[in-house]
Formats: sequence, C-alpha cells, structure tokens
Amino acid sequence: MALDPGTLSTLLIVGLIIIVVAVLLTFVPITLWISALAAGVKIGIFTLVGMRLRRVIPSRVITPLIKAEKAGLDVSVNQLESHYLAGGNVDRVVNALIAAHRANIELTFQRAAAIDLAGRDVLEAVQMSVNPKVIETPFIAGVAMDGIEVKAKARITVRANIDRLVGGAGEDTVIARVGEGIVSTIGSSDNHKLVLENPDMISHTVLAKGLDAGTAFEILSIDIADIDIGKNIGAGLQTDQADADKKIAQAKAEERRAMAVAQEQEMRARVEEMHAKVVEAEAEVPMAMAEALRSGKIGVMDYMNLKNIEADTDMRQSIGKSDELKKQDEEDVDPKGKR
Repeated sequence: MALDPGTLSTLLIVGLIIIVVAVLLTFVPITLWISALAAGVKIGIFTLVGMRLRRVIPSRVITPLIKAEKAGLDVSVNQLESHYLAGGNVDRVVNALIAAHRANIELTFQRAAAIDLAGRDVLEAVQMSVNPKVIETPFIAGVAMDGIEVKAKARITVRANIDRLVGGAGEDTVIARVGEGIVSTIGSSDNHKLVLENPDMISHTVLAKGLDAGTAFEILSIDIADIDIGKNIGAGLQTDQADADKKIAQAKAEERRAMAVAQEQEMRARVEEMHAKVVEAEAEVPMAMAEALRSGKIGVMDYMNLKNIEADTDMRQSIGKSDELKKQDEEDVDPKGKR
C-alpha cells in the first residue's frame, strides 16, 4: 500500500540520521575517546578527528599515551603523533620509557625516539642495561714467542650504553677488538705454558685496553671459556725456510753446473777450431815445399835432409813407444814371472 507523505519523510530522516551516525562512528573513534577519558587522559574529540585527517591511526597513539599516563610519564600527544608520522614505533618507545623509569635509568623521550628512528631496538637496549648480555667469540688463534699456537674462546659480558646507541659500533666491532687483544696478549707471551697456566692474564690485559670506546656497549667482564693448543707454527716456519734454502742452493748449484758445461763446450769448440787451423796449415806444407823447389829456394839435397830428419824423428817416437810398452809389461808381471 502507498505511504502518506508524512510517514515517508519521517523514514527518510531516520535513515539519514542512521547513516550520519554510522559515518561518525566510523570516522570518529568514540570508543577510544571514552577509554581515554576513563583512564584520565584528556583528549578532545576534534583531536582524534584531526588524527584521522592526518592519516594517523588514533589507536597507535592513544593506547601508548594511556600506558604512559598510567606509568607517570610526562609525554604529550603531540610528541607521540610526531614520532608516528616520522615512521617510528610509538608503542615500543613508550614501553622502553616505562622500563627505564622502573629501573631508574635516565632516558628522555627525545633520546628514545632518536634511538628508535636510528633503527635500533630501544626496548632491547633498556632491557640489556638492566640484564647484561653475554657475547661468545669463536676460537681465536694466537702464536706465542716459542712458536706454539694457542686457541682461546672468550665470553664477553656487555651492558648497553644508551648514551652511545646512536652512532656507536655494534657487537661485531666488540668481538673484533677482543679478538685483536687476545692475539696480542698471546703473541707477547714468552711461552705458551704461561698462557695455559694463567688464562686470566688474557682477560685482565684485554679488559684494561678499554675496547668498548666508541661502541654502543660497556664491557663488564671478559672471561676465557676455553683454551687449547694448536700447531707448532714455529717448527713449521723453520721447516718451510729450510726447504726454501735447499731449493735456492739447488738452483744456484744447477746454475754453476750449467755455466761449467757452457765453458767446457766453449773450450771444446776453440780446440776444434785450432785443430782445424793446424790441419789446414799442414795441408799447405806440401804445396809450399813444391813451390820452394820450383822457385829454387831450396835444393834437392835440402829436401832429402828434411825427409831424413822426419824419418829419424818417427823412428825415435816408435822406439819410445816400444820402451813404454815393455815397461808396462814388466809392471804387469808378478815376482814368479806369471801375469
């Protein structure tokens, strides 16, 4: 059936009211505003509307504000909202402030916000200040003066230094510095037995160097958890040096041998060259004699005398060789006349 105009207008008004209320409840966090008022946090309804307009989730700011108010912290809604807009974790910062307040650690909202925006866990830092953390190093090897390798593992007890969290070095730097100190202490020991007998010597020496300077931590203690003996580095180095010296000596001897062989070959070449010249000169003697006979520089009698001299020389050489062979045969014969 058809509705009269008065009833229809009433239904439209009621519908519009319902829509407006629904939009208002969606856009304005009435429940959150009531919770804040019940907790004693004075916050205006238009402030919550402004957060919506600034694309801030009101619960991410108001809930931490309620916790801070209940903990007795002096934190304003503008500080929390600005930190949220900067990309920080408001809830973690407030939790860190509450933990520091309970532990009597001086920590302002500005420093906590700076630590959080720097990418460090400010709540973990506060907890580490209350409950120190133990960092265990891997086995660090050092060589004593007697050449024996000593391996040591240390446990470093550190406490977070909140004043140096921003810009301070991390755990890797602490481990590297402690490792450097352990290697230096072992290397300055006269004997590896001294390190084994007094491992606390490493702790005292390393701790006295102030290795936590410029880091985000304060080193409370350095304890040697395990110590072991490694290789005999000194003996290995001496063996390697001996092998190197041996190879060098062999190389020099080979060089000298090669030079001697080269000199011998050069001398042989010279001798062969001289022999070739002698043979060449001897080959020219008959030709020179013939030319001398033709030219009349020597006579036939002179030539015959020369031949006699040569024959006499050959005979004397033959007799000399025969005497040498007889003497050798006499030496080979035994006293009884048997060979």
